[in-house]
Amino acid sequence: MSGSYRRVRTKLSAAVAVALPLVLAGPPAAAAAPPRVPAGTTAAWLVFDRKAGTFVATRNAHRKFRSASVVKILIAIDYLERRASVPEADARLLEIMLRSSDDDAASTFWDRGGKGQIVVRTARRLGLADTTPPPRSKPGFWGYTSLSAYDVVRTYRYLLDRADARVRDTILGHLRHATPCGTDGFDQTFGIPDALPRPWAVKQGWSGFGTTPPTRCRPGGDARAVGAPISWIAQRAAGSGVPDYGRPVLHTSGLAGKDDRYVMAVLTAHPAGSTWSASVRRVTTLTARLHRSLPA
Repeated sequence: MSGSYRRVRTKLSAAVAVALPLVLAGPPAAAAAPPRVPAGTTAAWLVFDRKAGTFVATRNAHRKFRSASVVKILIAIDYLERRASVPEADARLLEIMLRSSDDDAASTFWDRGGKGQIVVRTARRLGLADTTPPPRSKPGFWGYTSLSAYDVVRTYRYLLDRADARVRDTILGHLRHATPCGTDGFDQTFGIPDALPRPWAVKQGWSGFGTTPPTRCRPGGDARAVGAPISWIAQRAAGSGVPDYGRPVLHTSGLAGKDDRYVMAVLTAHPAGSTWSASVRRVTTLTARLHRSLPA
């Protein structure tokens, strides 16, 4: 046997020894299947994995929904980027608008900033192609802004990667401390907060469930609503130019995982007349199954 043959056989034996444990270990576990959307519900989602540098889950990413309170992130960006300092009173308004989704605070900034022009400015600056202001017939309704899951994810990525540190830290700092209850008494722990472990930062949105929650959210208690009135918005006329006008919407969006690995947006429109509790169950289940389908 020649020396060269022995060297080749030795190398092959070593290669087999290294490869054998990999064969015995079996193939890697497959990711869970994407979530199934319940009949009658319209859903869109997009997840960007910052560790992998790519989108890892998508459905109807450019489909437009009415924003509800998710637009408050754009209101905050526009306000902060147009001034060098923030008065103490405005700092408090920003806090309750972002942490507790306060509508009066949002309306204050909306009126001061030129209403729909806030959306026009931020959409242009951030490159949000699917985002448009409310119809001219409803200039005061900031929640009738149109946006997509793609644009929501793009907004968070702007805050993480491009925004001035003062703007980023103010907005994301508040979203990391989102309260269980909105100031309107609705529980805002659906979706990401209920479905995913911490750490996370979230901005929720809901519209079309009336102005009074079925069970008022109590900080430190069981904040989950158990029933809901029929959606008041479902009784209004269609043809308004507002996406899904006549259907209640429920959105969950934000950052999740160590080092804000995942940037997520799950936007949903529910059948006319849906209750709050049923809609919350649907969006939270979708979000939980979506999270399980993501790469580890």
